[in-house]
Amino acid sequence: MNYYIVIPAHNEEDFIALTLDSLISQSVLPKKVVVVNDNSTDKTAQIVTSFAKENPFITLVNKSSEAIHLPGSKVIQAFQKGFETLDENYDVIVKLDADLILPNNYFETILNTFEKDATIGMVGGFAYIEKNGSWILENLTDKDHIRGAFKAYRKECFLQIGNLKPAMGWDTVDELLSKFYGWKVVTDASLIVKHLKPTGANYNKTARYKQGEAFYTLGYGFLITSIASAKLAIMKKKPLLFIDYIKGFWKAKAAQTPLLVTTEQAKFIRKYRLKKMKQKLF
Repeated sequence: MNYYIVIPAHNEEDFIALTLDSLISQSVLPKKVVVVNDNSTDKTAQIVTSFAKENPFITLVNKSSEAIHLPGSKVIQAFQKGFETLDENYDVIVKLDADLILPNNYFETILNTFEKDATIGMVGGFAYIEKNGSWILENLTDKDHIRGAFKAYRKECFLQIGNLKPAMGWDTVDELLSKFYGWKVVTDASLIVKHLKPTGANYNKTARYKQGEAFYTLGYGFLITSIASAKLAIMKKKPLLFIDYIKGFWKAKAAQTPLLVTTEQAKFIRKYRLKKMKQKLF
């Protein structure tokens, strides 16, 4: 199986060399790696260029966009720019962040998982962050969710879900749509990915409202949004975030923000989420 990787990168000079080092050390190398330099003002582009000289499968694409950091839309627009430069000779497409260290067997294991079962649409490992000198699980999501920092999609699944949505919540709606179309989403606890910059480190108030908006655009409805918001606020150990999330939901509803899914898909998603919540309660 061939796999291609797209890495959106904005001012990642502190980390991107570590990420690229871990890619060129893979037991099964990627056929192509595209790094999208999204308006960086540091040495990100120079670092990528130096890797590309030694490793011809790495290429750099430059993109200009606003300097503001908003989770979701900006990173997926950058991903899309990189994806458009690729041909169709891939079996697996990967979206990676530029602040990761992957184990050397990461993609060999991912490809083996895909090859074992043709109904598997997505595979990923687990994010670990450094705390007091040791690496611990970045416990922000359920164990069956693949983090947005490292998403690997079977080509057929990726195309069926309609690529990635340029909005916050893209890394949840992709999995929900995969399940809607009957694909399996698999996480592998043996694959420990070092996440060098913890999630949400740069989020401001606007971005926090965006989380509530994301719940709305996923078609969650108010009940599921309330439960999901409470859970996320508790996991982040910031209970007041719950208020921001709920405000974001109502703002999106009042503005009649378009959903990321169809009416039929939204109905499936609500049913699926309620079923999962009930399983945890009983």
